[in-house]
Amino acid sequence: MKSNIASLLLVGGLTAALNVSAFEPSKPSCIAPAKPGGGFDITCRILSTGFANAGITDIPMAVTFMPGGVGAVAYNYINSSAPDDPNKLVAFSSGSLLNLAQGKFGKDLDENDARWVGTAGVDYGAIMVRADAPWNTLSELVDDIKKDPSAFVLGAGGGVGSQDWMKAAILMKSTGVDPKKMRYVAYEGGGEASAALLGGHIKVYPGDVGEIKGLVESGKVKILAIMSPERLKGDFANYPTAIEQGYDAEWTILRGYYLGPKVSDEAYNYWTAQFQKAYKSPAFEKVIVDQNLVPFNMSGEALDGYIKERVAFMRGLAQEAGLTN
Repeated sequence: MKSNIASLLLVGGLTAALNVSAFEPSKPSCIAPAKPGGGFDITCRILSTGFANAGITDIPMAVTFMPGGVGAVAYNYINSSAPDDPNKLVAFSSGSLLNLAQGKFGKDLDENDARWVGTAGVDYGAIMVRADAPWNTLSELVDDIKKDPSAFVLGAGGGVGSQDWMKAAILMKSTGVDPKKMRYVAYEGGGEASAALLGGHIKVYPGDVGEIKGLVESGKVKILAIMSPERLKGDFANYPTAIEQGYDAEWTILRGYYLGPKVSDEAYNYWTAQFQKAYKSPAFEKVIVDQNLVPFNMSGEALDGYIKERVAFMRGLAQEAGLTN
């Protein structure tokens, strides 16, 4: 009896292994949910170029564009027209997750309507002021903000409810100040926001690490805190995090990919395995770093759990800020 059971287990294991390896991609593509040239385009290029450079696959990966709603159009398309297509990977960002959390992808769609498969890398928020500003630590800035929140104008790229607005709101919340009381100015992008900071139109700029290296090197701005879970390596290793300074202000700007909600386990496991191979490749890492992102390796079920926790956090934050019911 034992030998029969062992044989059955062996056969079952071989069958499972064969099923996992049975899927082979056919004309795979990465959908960038925006026009060419933006962050989603970069995310898809990381996938296509990075996989090619790392020798992950010999099959070229096309990049197609589907702009609209920071990913809303693409999310709806996948769910309505290609929920089981294993050859369509779609780029997403934390901005996509934030809109998903606020119900902007449709009232019937949430974070459970995708199979989150792999990451491209991350950037982090950073709290910046002008180089001649009187504050040299986040605590010094916070002390002044608490005295009179209305005297401090924060500004960044994106309107109320956007990623940059959320970074400002998180900073306020971590100081004990009601985010609804903050004075926030929305700009079209990081370039306009940094110009406003340098011009004295705003006092605090909650920007992104990846876009501010030149400003920091020019000596025109000071970084008071980086909104990462722990200190970064390399060029930003000397800058403290908000967390280590005692403030619960963390904002990870994640870029990655998902598949349709009905894609088979075989196809999902195949793509998960390809990302795991890529994460071990210096060539893939170089493609990420060249795009001013920090490598962040997470795929499969671990990523799925992380995404769902992240969206739940964003949903709670949006509710507290009065952006959703």
